[in-house]
Formats: sequence, structure tokens, C-alpha cells
Amino acid sequence: MSPSLLVTDACLYLDRGLEIPHGWIHLENGRVAAYGAMTAPMPHAARVLSAGGRLVTPGMVNAHHHMYQNLTRAYAPVVNGTLFEWLQGLYPLWATLDEESVYLSSYVAMTELLLGGCTTSMDHHYVHPRPRLIDAQIRAAKDIGFRFHATRGSMTRSVKDGGLPPYSVVQSEDVILEDSERLIGLYHDPNPGAMTRVALAPCSLFSVSETIMKESALMAERHDVRLHTHLAEDHDEDVYCKEVYGCTPTEYFERSGWASHRSWVAHYIYPTGDEIDRLAHKGVCAAQCPCSNMMIGGGSADAMDLRRRGMKVGLGCDGSASTDHASLWLEARMALLLGRYRNGPHSMTARDALDMATRGGAACLGWENEIGHLRQGACADLVIWQLPAVSRAGALSDPVEALLRCAPATAWYTIVNGRILVSDGQPCQSGLETVLRDHERAARRMQKLD
Repeated sequence: MSPSLLVTDACLYLDRGLEIPHGWIHLENGRVAAYGAMTAPMPHAARVLSAGGRLVTPGMVNAHHHMYQNLTRAYAPVVNGTLFEWLQGLYPLWATLDEESVYLSSYVAMTELLLGGCTTSMDHHYVHPRPRLIDAQIRAAKDIGFRFHATRGSMTRSVKDGGLPPYSVVQSEDVILEDSERLIGLYHDPNPGAMTRVALAPCSLFSVSETIMKESALMAERHDVRLHTHLAEDHDEDVYCKEVYGCTPTEYFERSGWASHRSWVAHYIYPTGDEIDRLAHKGVCAAQCPCSNMMIGGGSADAMDLRRRGMKVGLGCDGSASTDHASLWLEARMALLLGRYRNGPHSMTARDALDMATRGGAACLGWENEIGHLRQGACADLVIWQLPAVSRAGALSDPVEALLRCAPATAWYTIVNGRILVSDGQPCQSGLETVLRDHERAARRMQKLD
């Protein structure tokens, strides 16, 4: 366990409705032990770190990502394609994934997330040309010390079945279900303060069989794990579900047994109001991915409307090959801009966006009791933010608004489970240079640039 740490001289945003303009926070045994104003007595700690008046927030929680895709960032042949054109252009490249490239891409993604203020992330890994790829991701998270919610993604429908991916990256129903059982048994930790958890995540309604959707829901119930998929992301999905299942994507989602408190969905751009109300009533959460949706030009969920209807909403970086970054700070800023652009200046505040990036993401992962806030007893996951002096000049009245309005902000310190993983704006991982060199070699090989 990490030695106790006392962060002082901080502007504390501990949770929605709980802020201390000038205070301290004490971390011990991987938990928030106490906090208070600078005028209150402070406990003893093995290490004292002055925040220098900087803003401290809970670590952000990334609710949707595809980490392996940073191997094909800004890939020129597909940068101006639609969602389906983008996927069809990249699937053949992703078919070359192996354990090494998945480890490297996961390591890079997690490090980049830490620099952008994220302390917990899921990953939706659904391309499986070879076995044991999620094992490689979990190994990367453990090597870094990152809190990770792996999801066992899957696809069963290839081009020959009317799907988009090549046959080499899809799997049979038996292989998917057997490996899902294996991963849950081997890695899922249901205990408080867990560093690794596992969820089940068929890629999308049009990429897996109805059997996988239904059996995944039953398995999740049996093992008490969560469920994740893409939903209502594209108009082509509406057409597909109508032609194949005779219903809308949300109706098929409900019919498959997924409308429960275990589920969270990515994007959710094109449901009806009644469909939102139904899923919100069942406890389904959603992850908005503002940058990815805008980059691909496919629309974006109205996050504040989803929240108004009772649905908890988190934020996700989505795949690096469409967004080309892994900064949850940037997603929070873009969510704020997008919400105000869509619904007017009174519709959304920086605190709403920050709440989505913290509490909302934690709710998506079913982890809201321990992460996404810094109340007493929460996991010791926090960020001390850094804004360049020139960028923050004049921002004197509201540091939370300044965090997302002024730019660019990065993590000065990122702490996970009480351990410092980013210090003075730099990652603490000693092997990062080697990983980056090997990552470039793997990316060049995948993109056929050797």
C-alpha cells in the first residue's frame, strides 16, 4: 500500500455540491481519509505535497474507449470517411493485432489518459484475430498501476454474413462465451477498491448474433458483472434493425434482455424520447463521446436531455482512430461547448461537464460508490490540474469554470490508489520510452509503412 499523502493549499472540487476553496485532502491506504479547510488541523502524513493553489478534482472516469486504435491514428485513407467507410477501411489493418501490439497500445492509451486527468478507464476491445488480447491489456494496466475495467467485446458477423469486418476478426458463439467465462473467473475483482474488473461487451447490435446478446445478458446476471455495447449510433443501424429484427435498435436492445441497471451504452444519438425514458427508468446509463461524434460527422447525443430524463451520462474518448486523442479533459471541454452550442448558454455549466466526466463515468461502470468523487472513504484517485500561467491569467473568480473554459489544461499530478503516476506533468513509468519505440514499430507494421 502507498504511504499516506497530504495534499495542501488546494482548491478542492470533491464532488458535486462539495467544494472547499482553500483546503487540504489526506490520502491513506488507498482511500480518502479526510479533508478540510486550510484553517482546520491537518493530519500527519508520510509525504506532504503543496498544490500551490491549483484545482484538485476526482480522477475522471472514461466510459468508452477502443485503445488498440491508437495504432492507426489519423490514418490518411479514412480520415474523411463516414462511420461505416471508416470501419471498412480499418478492419483489415486491425486484423493483424497480436498480444504485443495490444499491450503496447493499451500502455500508451492508459498513459495518455493519466496525462488528461483520467484515473479509471474501461476499454471496449471487440477485435479478436488472436486469443488472449484482453489478458495483454490487463497486464499493461497492472504494470502502470492504472484502475481498469476491461470489457470482453465480440463480433460474430463478418462480411460474408452481411457485416462489416473480415472473417479473421470475428469469432464463433462458443469461443466468445467460453472466453468471457474465463476472463471473469480469472480477472474480475468484485471487492471494494478493486483495480481490475471485467464486463461483457458485444460490439453492436449489427455485429453479433441474437444468441450472443441474450447469452451475454444471462451471463452478466449469473456473475454479477456489467454489460456494454454501442447503441443508436448511426442511421444505418436503424435500417439494419428494421430489416433484420423488425424493430428499432432500442426495442431490440430491450428484447435481448439488456434493459437493466447492469447496462451502459455508447453514443445513444438517435433514440426517441419515449425510448430514452424507458431505458432511464430501467437504470441504463450512457456514454457521450463528443469529439469522436463530431470528427466522424455522425451527430451526438443531447447529454443534458438524457440527464433531465433521469439517465446517468458519462463521457468517453472513443477510438483513437476517429478522435485521435485520449484526453478526457478535452472530452469534458467539448461536451460543455457542444451542450451550450446545441441548447444555449443557460443549458450547461462546467460543473455539469465535470460531473459527467467523474460521477457520470463512475455510474456507467457501476462504481459510483467508490470513484468519481473524493468524499471520505472514496478511492484515492485524484488530479491536481495545471493550466499555463498565460492561459489562466485573469481567471480569478471560478476555478472550476476556468478548468474547461481556459486551455489547454493537463494533469500536474495524477494519483491512482494513493500512488503518484504523473508528477510535475510527466508520466512516472520508467519504461515509457521503450514502449513508445516499440509502439511506433508496431504501428508502422500495421499501416504497412515499413
